[in-house]
Amino acid sequence: MSRQAHRFCFPRQGVLFLLSAPSGTGKTTLAQRLLERVSGLSVSVSYTTRPPRPGEVDGRAYHFVSEAEFARLRRAQAFVEWAEVHGALYGTAHAVLDAAVSRGRDLLLEIDVQGARHIKNRYPQAVAIFLLPPSWQELERRLRSRATDSAQTIARRLTRGRQEARQLAWYDYCVVNERLDEAEADLVAIIRTERARIARFTQSATLQSLLGPQPDRSSTAPPLASPDGHEQP
Repeated sequence: MSRQAHRFCFPRQGVLFLLSAPSGTGKTTLAQRLLERVSGLSVSVSYTTRPPRPGEVDGRAYHFVSEAEFARLRRAQAFVEWAEVHGALYGTAHAVLDAAVSRGRDLLLEIDVQGARHIKNRYPQAVAIFLLPPSWQELERRLRSRATDSAQTIARRLTRGRQEARQLAWYDYCVVNERLDEAEADLVAIIRTERARIARFTQSATLQSLLGPQPDRSSTAPPLASPDGHEQP
């Protein structure tokens, strides 16, 4: 009678993937493509006081709240990090991250440099990825082609992008988004690599999986022999 093969199973902690980029680099587009392509990856929904953009749905892209509600959440210490970016407030709830890590769920966070640094300090095994445009000239072209911001806003975004890029050294990975398909492939490779790190495995469960079910040797094991060839009682 054939026995069913024992398959390895490696329970692990959830991974927090922090994706930062200068505005207009393609971070939101790439994040959406990753969520559609990578199984078991979900988005961490942050809170913000900025108004929703066309197509954004409350609770999916962000939790859109008033400044008064944001202040209430801050006083309640609901955020692991919060920051003001381009005149709007953004915050990440620590309860969501704690639950994901402990339950083995992988989260993708679109987050600015300040927020990523705060989360990396609290969760050292988080994976910080910085997304760059091919050049600053190309980034300016992309921002102007969106036709959603004033010239003053575009100038402010470009200045901030250069400032953010100076923080590149403490990130774990850098991906240049010249072509979406190639940048997506690079990000998928990073996710797969980090999921396979042994340091993330739950050690006791991993050992049990490797050893597999132990057979009952009480009735099948042959009798032991002494050095002179006689069976031992």
